[in-house]
Amino acid sequence: MKNLRRKTLAAASAMTLGVGLAVTGGLAPAAAAAGPDTTFLVLAPQGAKTDKAAARVAAAKGTVVASYDQIGVLVVRSTNPDFAADVAGAGVESVASTAGLGTALDEGETVEVAAADAVAASADPTKEPLFGQQWDMPMIGVPQAHAINAGSADVVVGVLDSGISSSHPDLASQIAKDKSASCLGGVVDTTESAWNPTTSDHGTHVAGTIAAAVNGVGVTGVAPGVKVAAVKVVNNDGYIFPEAAVCGFLWAAEHGMRVTNNSYYIDPWELNCRNDARQRPVWQAVQRAIRYSQSKGVLHVASAGNSNYDLAHKITDTGSPNNGTPEVREDLTSACLVLPGEAPGVVTVSAVGPTGEKSYYSSYGQGVVEVTAPGGDTRFRTQGARSTVTDGILSTTFNTATRTDGWGYKQGTSMSSPHAAGVAALALSAHPGMTPGQLSSFLQRTAEAKSCPTGVYNPVPLFPTGPNVYDSTCSGGARNSFYGAGMVSAYNVVR
Repeated sequence: MKNLRRKTLAAASAMTLGVGLAVTGGLAPAAAAAGPDTTFLVLAPQGAKTDKAAARVAAAKGTVVASYDQIGVLVVRSTNPDFAADVAGAGVESVASTAGLGTALDEGETVEVAAADAVAASADPTKEPLFGQQWDMPMIGVPQAHAINAGSADVVVGVLDSGISSSHPDLASQIAKDKSASCLGGVVDTTESAWNPTTSDHGTHVAGTIAAAVNGVGVTGVAPGVKVAAVKVVNNDGYIFPEAAVCGFLWAAEHGMRVTNNSYYIDPWELNCRNDARQRPVWQAVQRAIRYSQSKGVLHVASAGNSNYDLAHKITDTGSPNNGTPEVREDLTSACLVLPGEAPGVVTVSAVGPTGEKSYYSSYGQGVVEVTAPGGDTRFRTQGARSTVTDGILSTTFNTATRTDGWGYKQGTSMSSPHAAGVAALALSAHPGMTPGQLSSFLQRTAEAKSCPTGVYNPVPLFPTGPNVYDSTCSGGARNSFYGAGMVSAYNVVR
């Protein structure tokens, strides 16, 4: 079984992950010497209030920096090296240190488009100058959908990511600023500078795919009539810590968002095993947050990952934690999942390239992938020739070095997921009464079925004279491991 190589977002660069979940134990005396300032997730029993847990936190020399009473989760900081043991007791179900647990953001390479091209006249049906380079939009029926319904401003899509540039000409009118916030550290900060990008343009690219305006400039989004909210969960070092993700899900739930896009993994391990005492508290906190937000009407859409890994057949995990000493975990069970993609009720999206075939990097899995969408494939060979960067996904960008807005290409399941989120937003615009479960089912029922490729699928032999590292085999019929129910269809959900 091929190892799952951790590539969270846009496919390109490697990343580092952390180790070190603390487990509850017996009450111990507080340590005399202070340790490093560490963040913990402290969970009260399911359904219980957090007051007893908060009292134990104080007694264990911790400080509550955020309280999510809706789900019984506290975000705590402490310099007590024995905090995990000291806080255990009545009112506390479990505790996890999140130190070193961030999953690094995979930026991918952004190839920018000349600014002059983004404002040139266009004869395309959307009137957007760069629409001719957006091969992804016709693939899912966006022009036909826009003729019927381009989306409602009453629908807000939460972009849980690295922030959105509020100065971008294709996005400035699209951002619900009153619903945007930073969740770094698990603590909400609603100032505009806090939720704008600082070191990453990933969230800006994702937001453009969902809702870039039809304004005669740049590109069009799948649903330009809807709004997006920046929910910043990626810190300046490019890490997604569990407490930020929990905060993001709760923020979306309490601020009227109907859809969120999640192009990341939460846990530092390749697979989060609920039966592993080190990992279970993170799973519990994240799952509580997802369930609560679903109860508030939020559908979560997530990327399948860029590891070309069969998520339905997880046998071994030998490559994680990525920034520690890797452990060999064998004979894994269905208790081991990727988060948030495999959490119940989350719509997991694989990626295809311009030919409509599975992207070389896209993870897959029978019963795991619900739908597929364009994510780009710049290594696909067609008629004996390599493709170019324009076979990636063109969207809005933000140059963090020069602090300038622009347009450019990226590829990854990070790019396929926002296509599906945009289609979900169009579906809600046309059919506003749907619950998250109904909306998920509707996306799958209206998808265009795609059959498995014949035999072993290998679009790109990166090492023509050596091992073929991207071999993968599709299984299933009309609903299969590569494409799930099929390609999302913007046209089908609004007609």
